[in-house]
Amino acid sequence: MSHTRADAGSSLSAHRRRRELAEAADRRVADVLVVGLGATGAGVALDAAARGLDVVAVDAHDLAFGTSRWSSKLIHGGLRYLASAQFDVAHESAVERGVLMTRTAPHLVAAQPFVLPLTPLVSRAQASLAWAGFRAGDMLRLAARTPRQVLAAPRRLSAAEARHLAPSVRTAGLRGGLLSWDGKVTDDARLVTALARTAAARGARVLTRVRVLELTGAGARIRDELTGEEGEIRARAVINATGVWGGDLVEGIRIRPSRGTHLVLRSERLGTLPAGLHIPVPGETNRFVLVLPQGDGRVYVGLTDEPVEGGIPDVPDVPESDIGFLLDVLGSVLDTPVARDEVVGAFAGLRPLLDASGHDGSGGAPARTSDISRRHAVLTSPDGITTIVGGKLTTYRRMAQDAVDAATAARGLPAAPSPTAALPLVGAAAPARLRTLSAPRRLVRRYGTEAGAVHALATEDPALARPVLPGHPVTRAELLWAVRHEGALDESDLLDRRTRIGLVPQDRAEALPAAREMLSEATAVRP
Repeated sequence: MSHTRADAGSSLSAHRRRRELAEAADRRVADVLVVGLGATGAGVALDAAARGLDVVAVDAHDLAFGTSRWSSKLIHGGLRYLASAQFDVAHESAVERGVLMTRTAPHLVAAQPFVLPLTPLVSRAQASLAWAGFRAGDMLRLAARTPRQVLAAPRRLSAAEARHLAPSVRTAGLRGGLLSWDGKVTDDARLVTALARTAAARGARVLTRVRVLELTGAGARIRDELTGEEGEIRARAVINATGVWGGDLVEGIRIRPSRGTHLVLRSERLGTLPAGLHIPVPGETNRFVLVLPQGDGRVYVGLTDEPVEGGIPDVPDVPESDIGFLLDVLGSVLDTPVARDEVVGAFAGLRPLLDASGHDGSGGAPARTSDISRRHAVLTSPDGITTIVGGKLTTYRRMAQDAVDAATAARGLPAAPSPTAALPLVGAAAPARLRTLSAPRRLVRRYGTEAGAVHALATEDPALARPVLPGHPVTRAELLWAVRHEGALDESDLLDRRTRIGLVPQDRAEALPAAREMLSEATAVRP
């Protein structure tokens, strides 16, 4: 592929959306209708399209609008599931992490080191338990056949090494640290965008701002949220991949949402962080607060695991109790605790955990959401709608494969086996190839082989090389690229999902004029 333009087949734009929405609603019958375009839904669209099926995928909002943009940005190997004896979930997570890191998305998913500082608050028994866990995690890597050069072995650190990798940690009483490795995605919303564009390149119609008003086993009544026009999309198989909203469209689906909250800090507050941090939560044996450097001037601190009652909002609020909890745990290991006014942003996501407890309120307390299995489940309603629930970001591909297997079997659709374990996403290439690209490393980590095309926009027009706001690396060229090729339709798409500027409200307000300028520029240049 040329490095001066995008692959036309994978490009998403307002013009393509209008054309393909008209095609989808013209009374023809698609093979598969997918509702929801988070990681799982976009993965389902790709899986079905890659098998040669005619696919329409819709979302009431944008790509990665829901839970998929609120993760820790980690591609977990399944370590935490070993402690609760969920060996199948742990192994599946490790396998899927390896698929992403070595085959499908090595440009977006790379190894992330973590240090667990052995402060006086971590007893020797706790340290031994954590070390045994990290060694077990390395055995998971081996069982998943992920090469050692992709994920290094855990090791013990001296106090001097721990101070080097975690310079903001209190040195008094520090007796060393434990170094471990896991997978980290550059940006979860960018992973979803890559999935959707790869599906589009295989012929899927990927339609955002299309709300499902009524869902049946034969299709959906829909409304174009941009024009208000209503219509119908007919399909032989229907897959509900709406996550925490899964029960809104299909009766009998019970979800126990769990809220995971993260704080956003400026990087300078914690100094240079060559590695992330594992900070044990007091009183818990297998729970940590994570400090996650992002490489864009920001650090995330998370996360909580709290049950959510009542209705499911489009964008979850962050309660002060979550912020206080995270600051308290973080402060337990720092020389100088972080003050509340140093938190420049916060975000929360709702995990779509399947409620399989059968709890009816007649006695006994329901399980904590932290204890509910992260296994996914594929459910088929009486009228033939396939719903995929549970799981997590790391295992989206296997979830999608299982959902398509179930839907095609239930509806008698001929379908080849899933090829997605070996199907590179848009921008993917072997690390050796990525290192040879003549583009800034930051762009390569976000766009892979398309980094040269994004960079070319900025070199051809110096005005596009300007940062969207001072102190943040995103340029106007990246916003223009998002409108032309990544399906961004408005300022929120640009600032809250194609880039993560919007996680800090002050930065978002400052970047709004540039976002509007690039939307206008893209409209003026292309229909």
